[in-house]
Amino acid sequence: MKKLWIYLVAISVISFGCEQSAKKEGLKESTEKPSKINKELKAIDIETLKSVLGMEGKEQDGQFKITVPQNDLNVMVDGIKIIPPMGLGSWVAFAPTSDQPMIMGDIVVTEKDLKPVQQEVINQGLTITGIHNHFARMEPDIWYMHIGGMGDEKKLAGSVKAVFDKITEIRSADPSSAAVSTVQNTLDTRMIDSILGYSGTMNNGVYKTTIGRPDVNLKEHGAPVSTFMGFNIWASWQGTNEKAAVAGDFAMLENEVEPVTDVLIENGIEVVALHNHMVHENPRIFFLHYWGVGPAEKLARGLREALDKTGVEN
Repeated sequence: MKKLWIYLVAISVISFGCEQSAKKEGLKESTEKPSKINKELKAIDIETLKSVLGMEGKEQDGQFKITVPQNDLNVMVDGIKIIPPMGLGSWVAFAPTSDQPMIMGDIVVTEKDLKPVQQEVINQGLTITGIHNHFARMEPDIWYMHIGGMGDEKKLAGSVKAVFDKITEIRSADPSSAAVSTVQNTLDTRMIDSILGYSGTMNNGVYKTTIGRPDVNLKEHGAPVSTFMGFNIWASWQGTNEKAAVAGDFAMLENEVEPVTDVLIENGIEVVALHNHMVHENPRIFFLHYWGVGPAEKLARGLREALDKTGVEN
């Protein structure tokens, strides 16, 4: 009995120590975590989506997302290779509303793709909600086309498939079928985590942190818009501690635009785009894309200072 008591005490001490260590670390994970499902929303038929699209995807809280990495594009920015985890992937997410499902998506297009793909989007009854860049001095030029729409599962999935099929037709191959590239990454990711206060994930040499905005009750067509649907702040890193490259996006309320922009520029991080991703959102949300090259610690501290200008929890 005495041995059992000593064993239980030891276990308790170890558990307490682990808990305190986790609290001391104080890091939040990249936030694409499930949230409570709204029972007022009409569930979508995900199996129908998969069948019509002919693609698997990710599911979360009754939402469904497909992603198509643009492995076929050989993109350089300031002599640095950009691969899909650095922001070179097309995606479309399907979400329930109180009526028919809605979609939000971001389609990567080349200059050759741009005109025929936007024509296909319109032909399919979808809406273009934004066209913009993510980088400056990109070779070749790449554009990002945000799309939206509502309808039943079969119609929506068919429309999205037609858009992706148009890109495959123009490029003569599925962009995701090309060889997967990797990039160099010897960054001290623990240092980046400790400064930002969030941990990330590594993918083919790119370290990405995603930060949600649970402080904002964002809705589109009256339905909630989650981190999973693209309402987030993110940073993708590659390179070395001495010369890191970071690209990302800030999702901001209108009164956050000026202070975040100013802080990034003051810290040597280039603001390369400021735009909208949605049309009917409430409240208004602005998205700012940035690009920085330099010492990793300096870049991370600049991003942390910019985060502090938003309502994101520390």
